[in-house]
Amino acid sequence: MSDQAASTAPKGYTAVTPWIIGRDTAKLLDYVVAAFDAVEIARVHNPDGAIGHAEFRIDDAIVMAFDVPPGSAPTPAFLRLYVADCDATYQKALAAGGTSHTEPTTAPFGERVARVLDPFGNLWWIHTRVEDVSQEEFVRRLDNPKWLAALAYLQAQDPVAHVAR
Repeated sequence: MSDQAASTAPKGYTAVTPWIIGRDTAKLLDYVVAAFDAVEIARVHNPDGAIGHAEFRIDDAIVMAFDVPPGSAPTPAFLRLYVADCDATYQKALAAGGTSHTEPTTAPFGERVARVLDPFGNLWWIHTRVEDVSQEEFVRRLDNPKWLAALAYLQAQDPVAHVAR
């Protein structure tokens, strides 16, 4: 996109905005505020009291959510969240009611990674960049059993198996 071209996304939004469609958006909003310091932007109720549209911001990203319509299945999200401190955010997410999916682990690509399943079936990949790793160094690390074990651990659990239906 050139500097003269108009952005296709409204101010404050990025080109991709995730949606979380669940059974209790009000409690989801409470969770993300407690776990990730999210800021609620909007909450619009339908005539039946369900949340028809909600938005929250975490750092520079906006996530939208709404209550699943009757007769439909929820659509949990899998979200990658970059934070300043993976370990601290992981602990905060657990204290807010999340369940550990994988504990904080340093990966061969230079990031500390943990996964937390929130009480609503959404899986949050929590990342902190700890070093810049070149492609060559990353490939070299894949020959080291220590780094292979870290990757195996981070990939061992099926993320879909824990999704609340």
